[in-house]
Amino acid sequence: MPGENLLSGPPETLLPDDPAAREALESGVDAATVAAAHPSFSAAWADLADRAFAAGDAVTSYAYARTGYHRGLDQLRRAGWRGQGPVPWAHEPNRGFLRSLNALGRAAEAIGETDEAARCAQFLRDSSAEAAEALG
Repeated sequence: MPGENLLSGPPETLLPDDPAAREALESGVDAATVAAAHPSFSAAWADLADRAFAAGDAVTSYAYARTGYHRGLDQLRRAGWRGQGPVPWAHEPNRGFLRSLNALGRAAEAIGETDEAARCAQFLRDSSAEAAEALG
């Protein structure tokens, strides 16, 4: 392809917005209600993971975070992601996935899954250094 920069690496992946789910969560609808109505919306799962972790329940946080992470991976793949490349924090719809990934690493560390915690931390840095800094 003329003009293609072969040294630039994989392109950014930008997840689509889910306005109904986003607006529900932003308006104060409980994250569990949003997750039940919009199970692919990673931000709701990330909120649930954060809430469980703050309450001292690392196992439940881990389960919520893993759900948000896997739902985000599914969306990333549908958006053209091939297992690597930037997932920018600046793109608001990406934040649910990135927050779920961070929450998964945090909960994994809390339950003694140190290898998984390290993989999650590296994946987060590789996906978005900005997210790693913002969530760190």
